[in-house]
Amino acid sequence: MSRTPPELARLVELVHPGLARMRDVLRRQVAESSPAVSDMTEHVGRFQGKQLRGALVLLVGEATGNTTDEHPSVAAIVELIHMATLVHDDILDGAKVRRRVACVNERWDNQVAVLLGDFLYARAFSLSTDLSSRLCSKLLAETTRRLCVGEIDQSARRYDFELPQSTYEAICAAKTASLYAAACELGARYPGGNEELGREMSAFGHEIGLAFQIVDDCLDVAGDEATVGKSIGTDVEDGKVTLPVLRTYAVGDERLRAEIRRVYTQPELQQRARVLREVCDLGPGLEYAHERARELVESARGRLHRLPPSSARDALDGIAAFTLQRNW
Repeated sequence: MSRTPPELARLVELVHPGLARMRDVLRRQVAESSPAVSDMTEHVGRFQGKQLRGALVLLVGEATGNTTDEHPSVAAIVELIHMATLVHDDILDGAKVRRRVACVNERWDNQVAVLLGDFLYARAFSLSTDLSSRLCSKLLAETTRRLCVGEIDQSARRYDFELPQSTYEAICAAKTASLYAAACELGARYPGGNEELGREMSAFGHEIGLAFQIVDDCLDVAGDEATVGKSIGTDVEDGKVTLPVLRTYAVGDERLRAEIRRVYTQPELQQRARVLREVCDLGPGLEYAHERARELVESARGRLHRLPPSSARDALDGIAAFTLQRNW
């Protein structure tokens, strides 16, 4: 089971009571009388990991002075949606391990994993209807649409080595950063507060979410699976050309480009990510991607100056910085 890194645990300690309430809500929402479903939800509960998106709902609520009794439930809904995306993503990626345990599609099969992801989405939106404001339902319904569009667009652009960086970032913004943005906006606005501040916090979430995905893409081609705690190399196996590879391809000569194309497309080639590292120097591409992530994080941290000084604002600043340090 994945453990929250000590530094991150310290940063979210301020909202520990809210996180405890959020986890209580999560436990109730995934409880099911069906033994088969209960077995699966108990297993997928190990994917909860850092629960960073839920923590962002609570921390932004504190930092903006907008915390309500319903914020832990809002955070739980965000986490349920995130868990559903993890289950479905593992099917799309053909992943075998997440949080150092078998993925649902690996322990059971793809059909079961699809249904379990749908079950988690259903629980999330059912819970949202019990809240006093429709803002959570409306915002997260739109976010879920964007998540799906992002995944579809990414699948449609597989093996596209000429993919513009702007298109890559738009896809990442939809499939990953949109849920970070929604978590932060809900923290600032729910049940219907300051829209301008909500937009600013949404932009904060967007930027750290996009940086998170870029770092994740770097780990997928260059990380250590034992450290990362999940299957790596799945992007290359699935034909997804991410920023470190796009940059390496863009600045390479034709020989290098031909090698990259071969690694991605040669039938029956085993461990494509490992072979990719062997046939080309990904270092400049990785550094370029990390620099882009740093730019995004610095922009996000600058947005926090709109908030009054507080321990919660400091924690958000620390989380933004921590995004660049992670190897998980």
